[in-house]
Amino acid sequence: MSPHDTGLAPATAPAAFTATTTHRAAASEELLAQVWESVMAFDEAATVGTLLRALDEGTGAEDLLLDVIAAVQGRVGREWAANRITVAQAHAATAINDRAVAAVALHRSARGEPTRGRITVACVDGEWHALPARLLAEVLRIRGWHVDYLGAQVPAPHLVAHLHRTGPDAVALSGSLATRLPAAHAAITACQAVGTPVIVGGAAFGPEGRYARLLGADAWAPDARAAADELACGPLPRPRPGHQAVDDLPHLDDQEYTLVARSRPRLVRAVFHQLENAYPAMRTYTAVQRERTAEDLSHVVEFLAAALYTGDEELFRGFLLWTAGVLDARGVPAASLLPALELLERELQDFPRTTATLRAGAAGLTRTLLTAAGTAE
Repeated sequence: MSPHDTGLAPATAPAAFTATTTHRAAASEELLAQVWESVMAFDEAATVGTLLRALDEGTGAEDLLLDVIAAVQGRVGREWAANRITVAQAHAATAINDRAVAAVALHRSARGEPTRGRITVACVDGEWHALPARLLAEVLRIRGWHVDYLGAQVPAPHLVAHLHRTGPDAVALSGSLATRLPAAHAAITACQAVGTPVIVGGAAFGPEGRYARLLGADAWAPDARAAADELACGPLPRPRPGHQAVDDLPHLDDQEYTLVARSRPRLVRAVFHQLENAYPAMRTYTAVQRERTAEDLSHVVEFLAAALYTGDEELFRGFLLWTAGVLDARGVPAASLLPALELLERELQDFPRTTATLRAGAAGLTRTLLTAAGTAE
């Protein structure tokens, strides 16, 4: 696809359970600017010092977590996507923000005895973006919940074992990437099977939480405040007895998702070699460039599989358009995606839902490229 280090890796995903735009806009622009400057200077001491002074001066801990730290983290993702900062800079900034969350959470104004019930907060298995879930956990603690924060990528069996030991009132499950939706579905169903309701949040669950409903979650929230408010309103509805994951997605009977997901390594190899034959310039790629191209193809197949799992072609189209923007920011023609989609369709021609999804994605991308070309003229 591209000789550039496009970085189409999970590290670019939008945050889950983040602050709302309304609250974010209310944050002090000066404070935001100070924290952004210190984070991007990789100055942890200055970042934490600024936040602790704000706490001492009366700014609420929840406001700092969601309107400042979460806002800064969101900007980190946008700056990476726009190719204005590197992956290394984004990771360093995220590490500082994580330490900043800990500092705010340990401040005397943020600490108190639990007065509500118990909530388990965890990330979907395979989900490494733990900061959003951490933010939610600290907001819930501030609001008086006893919180068990389990961190990144928690396999469903381990999550359920924890529920058996602790008996929480609910599980809050965070996910940023749609490719983790099958794992999220397994976790939701497993938690409900032991009688624990699940509230979910994050970009993985789609606009207005469309995939949260599809996968049978008991509740969905667009951000951390909304999640905390939902949990404060009263107990979540108890899970349906005897509910099975297959009950939610009858289209999976055609086995297309399973076959595509299991064939991902083979599909990546086949499409890579065919692209190499069709575009001899690829033979001059360095080892790093070849590796990045294979990774990009792997992400395409992963999102294709997620679209097949949910039965939603829009999921795949959305991924392609986002990817096109990332490529464009790096000077890589987004049209370079189209040959790969064509070759994938050829490899998967016996799968009707899959080919329809690929064609819809290619058509949507082509329309966007033509519109952009017309605007440029």
